[in-house]
Amino acid sequence: MTLVRIAAVLLAAAALHTGIAAAQTYPAKPIRLMVPFPPGGSTDIVARIVAQKLSAQLGQPVVVENRGGAGGTIGTAVVAKAAPDGYSLLVGTTSTHVVAPSVYAKLEYDPVKDFAPVSLMAVTPYLLVVNPAVQAKSVKELVDLMRAQPGRLNYASAGIGSTTHLAMEMLKSASGTFALHIPYNGNGPAGAAVIAGQVEILFGSLPSVLPHARSGRVRALAVGTLKRSPSLPEVPTVAESGYAGFDASLWLAIMAPAGTPAPVIERLNKEVLAAVSAPDTRELLDKAGAEVLTSTPAELSAMIREGVAKYAKIVKMAGVTAQ
Repeated sequence: MTLVRIAAVLLAAAALHTGIAAAQTYPAKPIRLMVPFPPGGSTDIVARIVAQKLSAQLGQPVVVENRGGAGGTIGTAVVAKAAPDGYSLLVGTTSTHVVAPSVYAKLEYDPVKDFAPVSLMAVTPYLLVVNPAVQAKSVKELVDLMRAQPGRLNYASAGIGSTTHLAMEMLKSASGTFALHIPYNGNGPAGAAVIAGQVEILFGSLPSVLPHARSGRVRALAVGTLKRSPSLPEVPTVAESGYAGFDASLWLAIMAPAGTPAPVIERLNKEVLAAVSAPDTRELLDKAGAEVLTSTPAELSAMIREGVAKYAKIVKMAGVTAQ
């Protein structure tokens, strides 16, 4: 064995020892959990439920920090550049990790190379809602309105290139209709705009719009997943409403910066799995309209790679580009 190879083996052994030691004492201080969207949206709601449980399990505060903007890419880039020590984590989503690469020409992070996946947490369906003043009580009636007066109705989204944007673009494409896109800085502000009547339509993530649908402040027309949501079993799917195969949902996952020691990632994976699988956490997520979904780091990594290719086709079809 050459001196170079001996040195390489010794360095690898030292790195492994350091990683194991770090995992044994981890966490020794509060953990920052970045939500790259404003408060009140689906990502924020799920993150706060899980963060509370993780704090209790880890014995250290897991502090949620909201930093929205640019479809979630600003807050995501912050974590990509953070120290890989397990104390800066991200709630990554379909938007930030599989849609953004096709929408933003100059993304400040690589969704694969710059992150160490930890685990999926949940998946949330999309819910098509309208302001109660809109004279439509079904997908068919809404499509008829859009077809009769192209461009008169507006739809909100969580931002250009967000999955809420693409879900509505998918419906427009499938129905051959047009509505004007009004992007907002997150699901929360988009939902508030529809409630206020500033915008008529939103294909929002279920946890953020569910309370408003239940209260009657918005009217629910359909869910975007292939199966009805247990949270709103009376609301049909878009597929049932005449658009077979229509499927739109949002996954949420915990990510760490690339280079985070493998033992720390393994510890976090176990803790996230325990947190979301706990009966009290699952009950809170169910009430919020989120379905528990977990993974190994390798499974999440594969999902991201496959998702980038899938959404590249959808983004191209919709002609979506960030300004």
